[in-house]
Amino acid sequence: MAEEIQQAATPATAPAAPAAPAATAQASAPAAKSAAPRRGKRGKKQIADGVAHIHASFNNTIVTISDRQGNTLSWATAGGSGFRGSRKSTPYAAQIAAERAGEMAREYGVKNLEVLVKGPGPGRESSIRALNAIGYRITNITDVTPIPHNGCRPPKKRRV
Repeated sequence: MAEEIQQAATPATAPAAPAAPAATAQASAPAAKSAAPRRGKRGKKQIADGVAHIHASFNNTIVTISDRQGNTLSWATAGGSGFRGSRKSTPYAAQIAAERAGEMAREYGVKNLEVLVKGPGPGRESSIRALNAIGYRITNITDVTPIPHNGCRPPKKRRV
């Protein structure tokens, strides 16, 4: 029994390889190493609670997920999700943008989200539903749309 353990502990010597193939193997090793994604020593920080900022304008929807201090973890837009023109301003485009931002934030271990919604756009409700559907626990929903107290004059009515 002791002899088997001793034999397993000692490495077997392999026959020497020719010089030319060894040189090509060494040359390709650094190239393969640089192609791998680099990570820090500690990896990604783990955050349990996050804040989802949803900016829903009439033309686009921007979903940003940050930690409690406001440091951005992930973001996605309806335009960046492949929608262009009038399709960018649809509830479905906002849903896809929220799903993309939510999946990227999963890498940080976010489980609970507080949602801050800004703007009157069509993507307000669908982006919240999308975040809920992919498994986030929504703790609070707040409307932070800026409302003027008779500040700037609004633009004139459109005549189409």
